[in-house]
Amino acid sequence: MGVKKIDLTFLPSPDEIALIAAVMWLDAIEAANRAGQAQHVALSGGRITQKLFAATVAQSRSRKLSFAGVHFFWADERCVPPEDSESNFRMARELLFAPLNIAPDRIHRIRGEDSPETAAQSAEADLRRVVSAPPAESPVLDLIFLGLGEDGHVASLFPSEPDERVSDQAVYRAVFNSPKPPPRRITLGYPAIAAARQVWMLASGAGKERALHESLQPDGQTPFARVLRLRAQTKILTDISLDRPMTA
Repeated sequence: MGVKKIDLTFLPSPDEIALIAAVMWLDAIEAANRAGQAQHVALSGGRITQKLFAATVAQSRSRKLSFAGVHFFWADERCVPPEDSESNFRMARELLFAPLNIAPDRIHRIRGEDSPETAAQSAEADLRRVVSAPPAESPVLDLIFLGLGEDGHVASLFPSEPDERVSDQAVYRAVFNSPKPPPRRITLGYPAIAAARQVWMLASGAGKERALHESLQPDGQTPFARVLRLRAQTKILTDISLDRPMTA
């Protein structure tokens, strides 16, 4: 499958991760605007994403930058209504979309209030409507933001899934037994993450050293390790030290 390139950047704090990621993202949006191209991005949830949204809003105030060409999708969503405190959409709406006055037709939320199967099918149909691709291929997102779980999970792709689930070719798929509450979720599958032009992992937080260390091994078995093996290039911004030896 060729040589895999991991662009690993160590930063001293989650605030620095958020700032650097926000600046790079705004640079990418600016470049797309100059080229007259849309940008299709999938967001994630989590504490580091909250900081990313805040940094993006703060940085955008000093730059005359239009978000009109950005379409927002999600890497995963919990099966809850959009007003629920667990909703990834709600977090993005409050911290990113409202402050930036993002047009509603650029926001492609996953309908967590529907059944997981229906929500996954609707999310895939919406993505294919905006990002065209042959039926047998995954639509190509320009950028996916991911966070890292303590067990190495990404989006709502968790360890110990059976092989048939790992190889599922669905763009979005339903999750019924997430080890983290709530158990019912919708997530991008591995093929869609592999197909993206860029994937940026924002890995931050105590207790994730082992997950990141294992994920970077050639034979790592975490979901993030699987993502790294599927992709030619992945960018990692982290405040997690890899210098300390791993202990049992």
